Amino acid sequence: MAALRGASSLLSNGRVLLGNPNPNPNANSRALLLLPSQFVSSRGIASKLFVGGLSFYATEEALSEAFSQYGQVIEAKIIMDGASERSKGFGFVTFASQDEAQKARTEMNGKVLNGRVVFVDNAKAKLRFSEALPIARGPPEPSGNK
Repeated sequence: MAALRGASSLLSNGRVLLGNPNPNPNANSRALLLLPSQFVSSRGIASKLFVGGLSFYATEEALSEAFSQYGQVIEAKIIMDGASERSKGFGFVTFASQDEAQKARTEMNGKVLNGRVVFVDNAKAKLRFSEALPIARGPPEPSGNK
């Protein structure tokens, strides 16, 4: 919490500005622009839940409203299919605290939301491509020895 007191932050256009809150972009400032979800996850002060089994017609607003009765929802995100622009049937809800997230996980898991039974679990960290295992491409090339 002390780190947050030392940083000046400003919420602007859905983003958090850390550092010098000078609105002049030409000024020599060392500001870092983050989305709210990036800010809280980088600080480790929020908890993200995976919500599966969502209706294809569910909205982020409805998801946020359903989970907000268990605590402060920072972000509700439904994952969309890029080709069809429809929901993939799952999403994520980020809470301000671990306790609120665990309460929501316990209460909402197995409940009906928009006519579908949803399951809720802790979200897993997303693997970066650089951290993923290499893909096998077949047997190794024979060496030059014959």
